[in-house]
Amino acid sequence: MSTFSTLPHDSAHTHVTGESEFIDDRPRAANELDVDLVYSPHARARIKKIRTEAALKVPGVVGIFTAKDIHHNLWGTIFQDQPLLADQEVFYVGEVVAIVAAESREAASRGREAVVVEYEPLPAILSIDEAKKHESYIGFPRSIKRGNPEEAFQSAPHRLEGQVVIRGADHFYLESQAAVVYPKEDGQLEVHSSSQHPTETQHVVAHGLGLPDRDVTCIVKRMGGGFGGKESQAAPIAAYAALVAHRLKRPARLVLTKDDDMVMTGKRNPFQNDYRVGFDSDGRILSLEADLFSDGGAYADLSTSIMERAMLHSDNAYFIPHMRVTGRVCRTHFHPHTAFRGFGGPKGVAMIERIIEEIAVALGKDSLDVRKINVYRAEGGRDITHYGQKVENNQLPELFKKLEASCQYRSRRTEIEAHNSRAAKTGEPLRGLSLTAVKFGISFTTRFLNQANALVIVHRDGTLQVGTGATEMGQGVNARIAEMVARELGIARHEVRMLPTSTDRNANTSPTAASSGTDLNGAAALLAVRRIKKRLSQVAVQLAAIDPKRWASKTAGLGTEEEILVKNLSSDLNDPNEGAEWSTGMATYDGVEFSEGRVFYPGLGPSGSLSLAELVNEAYLNRISLSEYAHYRIPNLNFDKIQGKGNAFLYFTQGTACSEVSVDQQTGELKVLRTDILMDLGRPVNQALDISQVTGAFVQGMGWVSTEKLFYNSKGALLSHAPSTYKIPNIQDTPREFHVELLANEGNTVNVRGTKAVGEPPLLLALSVWTAAADAVRHSGEAEEKLPRLEIPATQEECLRAMQPARFRRWDRA
Repeated sequence: MSTFSTLPHDSAHTHVTGESEFIDDRPRAANELDVDLVYSPHARARIKKIRTEAALKVPGVVGIFTAKDIHHNLWGTIFQDQPLLADQEVFYVGEVVAIVAAESREAASRGREAVVVEYEPLPAILSIDEAKKHESYIGFPRSIKRGNPEEAFQSAPHRLEGQVVIRGADHFYLESQAAVVYPKEDGQLEVHSSSQHPTETQHVVAHGLGLPDRDVTCIVKRMGGGFGGKESQAAPIAAYAALVAHRLKRPARLVLTKDDDMVMTGKRNPFQNDYRVGFDSDGRILSLEADLFSDGGAYADLSTSIMERAMLHSDNAYFIPHMRVTGRVCRTHFHPHTAFRGFGGPKGVAMIERIIEEIAVALGKDSLDVRKINVYRAEGGRDITHYGQKVENNQLPELFKKLEASCQYRSRRTEIEAHNSRAAKTGEPLRGLSLTAVKFGISFTTRFLNQANALVIVHRDGTLQVGTGATEMGQGVNARIAEMVARELGIARHEVRMLPTSTDRNANTSPTAASSGTDLNGAAALLAVRRIKKRLSQVAVQLAAIDPKRWASKTAGLGTEEEILVKNLSSDLNDPNEGAEWSTGMATYDGVEFSEGRVFYPGLGPSGSLSLAELVNEAYLNRISLSEYAHYRIPNLNFDKIQGKGNAFLYFTQGTACSEVSVDQQTGELKVLRTDILMDLGRPVNQALDISQVTGAFVQGMGWVSTEKLFYNSKGALLSHAPSTYKIPNIQDTPREFHVELLANEGNTVNVRGTKAVGEPPLLLALSVWTAAADAVRHSGEAEEKLPRLEIPATQEECLRAMQPARFRRWDRA
């Protein structure tokens, strides 16, 4: 393939200069209203009365709306079980009960404070254990099974069992949930939302207000971060602003403060995974039985799909011949938890990586050796997942082999063991080392979401506009799609303008999630541009056979010549790699070459070439279509959710990471000394962007596994709802030594241009920090377990408790 690109993010220059427009940067309209929200301070309570009289007397307040003002008050991505505005009861702290509209933000805030809601508090369920006790669940139990795990466990030479506790985490996107809505003529609404899913936002607004979908357009130019937190939960925010705009016939703006955003919105689902595993003396896993319980919060949101993803990734990189994994989503009285980068994958992977570490300690082996003996490989049929999908293009053995050598794993392990022997006596910080893997399935597990459409417009000057359903949240999806389109026509990326995502241009779109934004939308854009390219190629061939004096640019106005006719490329073209030369990734039609802004064909003009703009103009003058709309769907997905069998994914993104940490024995402070990452991303569209995604995802994952602790009080209210109390990673938390490399892999023939998705998989490699922390604290002289159990996140206190459990028991009793 042609050399990969290292061009910067397409909006890098406007980000740096401050010119990038986010929702709250939109100029205010002269009659615009500000919106604020009244929400519940109780985890569960009956609403006795809402008093708005005093609030309506606040200067500047022009309207207050409650559940009675909503046309249809239920919404939900999977199950419609969540009210837009609470009516008779509230079920979590932060549930919205009223909307305040005012002439300014200050007036809206004062109006909010003046609304009086009388509540009758009711008993609340505030943990997974309580939900299990009360049989409070969302959806039905799910199970995936292969072989006979019960029998294999009983007959295994070695057995162990345990539990992994995984806490939630906040998305902490820099731009809070935000929307501006403009009322248009004839009852239409134009919604500008910070949303990963414009189509769902459109539908929730229309449904809630009793409008047909045709009268609501949702536009997303960009987001200031999303990470899954704006996949579903942006929709009600837009609906609140839309209700004000629709009822008062004035533009309405709603931008949450960081505190309100964190209190109101759901987090990464907490999980509690129980497991038992049987293995042989070499460390080979023979049987795994796992019961996964997640905290879904008060309403379903996406939690059942998140649980499914956790179940599908409970094997991670390892073949397990006998396996059963079940999943239940618990209904509690917390904010409804939602999508977060990695979805449910990190929860299943955390469990199996912990199990690997336990097996190694139990057998006195190095955990890397246990991983290598269990890794998926073709030999012996050990390349089929527990749900029956073959691991094609498997790079895992090679990834382990190469990273082990490049990071000097063996010599560092010897050095660390010697260091820890001394440190146990001297009190120096302990050190830990762990090399983990990821095998992340790429596709939505809900089959109908695996589709996309794209509109490509070629203008007469040879520049392009491209609209897709992908939303830009900083990850560079627009830059990648623009590069793919530009390469196909042999032009520079700056000749392509990616349009804001809009539901009146790209309808019925899927969310930008599941790491599939480029895969789906890039494939659709490529199919569209190739149809145009084939038409242009036919024009070029015919022009070469005509005297240039008779070309349309010389005669169209006179009407003296017959028009050139072409055949449209069949809409049956579904594979974005079909007809493309694999070495370049480009398709060539009729021998016509597109390169460096020109089109080459023997006899085409005096030099055998024309500029793209010249060819496009000739096509236009011959009434040849220069725009195209294409649809793409991922093929060969046949996963049966009921049976838990089939091909759930198009392919797997794979990678390995080795992390070395130090843990202070006196304070529990965790430092990441060094991380080495080796990722298989196929053939990157833009290697610079891909490496930035790897590093960013890993650091975000580090925060999840080490510092980002959510604290709730005994009544279910979030206490850590600001950066002063919620510790996201900063520059001092990144690995002191950080190496990232991409594995050369030409074998991913099933995806567009041979690429592999990068958005989510690297986050799971941060689990190497968590397992390395456990490897460190086990060397404490006061540790009571061979491998102390660390929750996620392994905060300073968590590490200190693992190293000094007896002291903490005394303090806890006191």
